[in-house]
Formats: sequence, C-alpha cells, structure tokens
Amino acid sequence: MFKKGMRILLAAAAVAPILVSSAWAAGQMTIIVNDPSNPYWLTEGNVAKATAEKLGYTASVSAHKGDTNTESNLIDTAITNKSVAIILDPANADGSIGAVKKAVAAGIPVILVNAEINQEGLAKAQLVSNNAQGAAIGAQQWVEAVGDKGKYAELLGAPSDNNAATRSNGYETVLTQYPDLQKVAQEVANWDRTQGHNKMQSMLQANPDIIGVISGNDEMALGAIAALKEAGKLANVKVGGFDGSPDAVAAIKAGELQYTVLQPVAVFSEEAVKQADNVIKTGSTGAKSEKQLFDCLLITKDNIDKYTGPFVLAQ
Repeated sequence: MFKKGMRILLAAAAVAPILVSSAWAAGQMTIIVNDPSNPYWLTEGNVAKATAEKLGYTASVSAHKGDTNTESNLIDTAITNKSVAIILDPANADGSIGAVKKAVAAGIPVILVNAEINQEGLAKAQLVSNNAQGAAIGAQQWVEAVGDKGKYAELLGAPSDNNAATRSNGYETVLTQYPDLQKVAQEVANWDRTQGHNKMQSMLQANPDIIGVISGNDEMALGAIAALKEAGKLANVKVGGFDGSPDAVAAIKAGELQYTVLQPVAVFSEEAVKQADNVIKTGSTGAKSEKQLFDCLLITKDNIDKYTGPFVLAQ
C-alpha cells in the first residue's frame, strides 16, 4: 500500500508542473504594428516581442502599414495559429473595430497600443501616449523657439488616426493664445517623411515668409527640414517634432530641429504585453481602466544627453 501510494503522489507531482506551464506560459503571442520602416513602430514591435519572449511565449511581429484589409488578414492568421493574445496597433480608429471583434469572438484577448479604436468594451486595454499633454508641452516649446508673432505652417498625420486630430487640437489650444501668430498653411502628410518633404515644398512656394513649422510627428518634421534645407530657408524657419525618434534626436544635436516630444512607446509596449500575460493568467489586465494614458516628455538640446536609447529618456 505504501509503495502504491508513493507512486500515485509521484505521478501527480510530475503532472502538475506540466499543467501549470501549458496554462500559463505556453503559446503564441501575435504582435501587429503599423509600419516598421518608421523607427517608432519598429521599436514598438521589438520591445513587445522581447517582452513576450522573456515571459515565456513565442512571439511574431507583422505589419498592416495602415491598411485595414491587411490588418484583417493578419488577425485571421492569428486566429488560425491559435494565438493566446494579440497586441495590436490599430490601422484605423473606426475601420479596425471589425478586426478586433473577430479576434474577441474567437476567444483571443486583444490589447491595443499607440492608437485607439472608437469603441470601448472590446479590447482588454488601450494603451496610448497622452497626446493632448504632449501636444501642449510641444506647442509651448515651439513658441519659445519661434516667438509669438509671424506666419507658420502645420503638418498633420493620417486622418484615420485619432492621434493626428488630438495633437493638432492640442497645438491649436496653445497657439491661438498668441494672436500675432498666424497659421497660413496646413497639409496632411500621413506621418511620412517623403510626404512631409513634398508638402513642405508646396507650402513654402505659396508662403515663402513663414517662420515656423509645427509637425504631428518626427518623420514629417524631418521631411520638412530636408525641403527647407534645399530651399536655403532652414536658418530662418524653426521646426518642431513629435515622437522622440533617434533621427529627431540627431537633428536636435545638429541644430536643425528645435525639439521633439517623446512618446514613451518602449514603456507602454512592454506594459501591453505584461497586461496580456495577466489576462491569460487571471482574466484581468490588473489595470484600473481600459484606456490608459502615458505622459510624454520634452526633448531639447538641454536634456538630450539623457536620451539613453530609442524612445527612452532617463529621468
């Protein structure tokens, strides 16, 4: 009897760790970003993947490049692969709702990063930069660089991304407090450096006397800087950015960009995966709310030495 009982206990002890491991740590985590050719989204995917693997998951990173059809297909692949969670930077505030619904219907928890969808209660969490706060500190720094009078232009991000409107509205709130600042041009450049360059050329031809450009992200700002350099105008036109990319930091060091507003993408990409892990293990993210805001930080020539890695500013 003693030997038989011992065999049962040993068998139970051998089985238990396997059950815990498969329930808590095994499985594929799918990470879907926008476009990794942009260093911001590249960092987003890299950090999320590294965090998932550190927690014991296998992880894959793919990109929809702003196309909702591609995004839907990638969600289908995640479902087919029996992903245990999906980390998604949505392609479109409205157009991505269907893709999220599809994943949820398949029993896969979805954590959104960087951008929101216009429906709550589907994703387990939506982790984004505090874009209104970031736009406010950016606009204040822009005025400090440009001054409180003169003509200026604005480059806007993709209209399908709520972040574009939030940042532009944040700029407007601050800059309209200076009645002698006049916005004479604004163009949508879809977060893209080449489009920022081309749109800057057009705005400059129509408004050769502008003194500043405020941009919704760094890539568009860097495109604008290239166009201003080509036109021999950069010395007289101050440009501000938003994201905190390595290229923007290099441009600040070179005296070409006045500042950038750092989005803590490395922080919330890691946190998104940790919350997905919590959902898998406990059914809850552990956060107090679905929508979670992460404050942005200002980078100027005065604190640039604290930039310790892509999208990371030491405090």
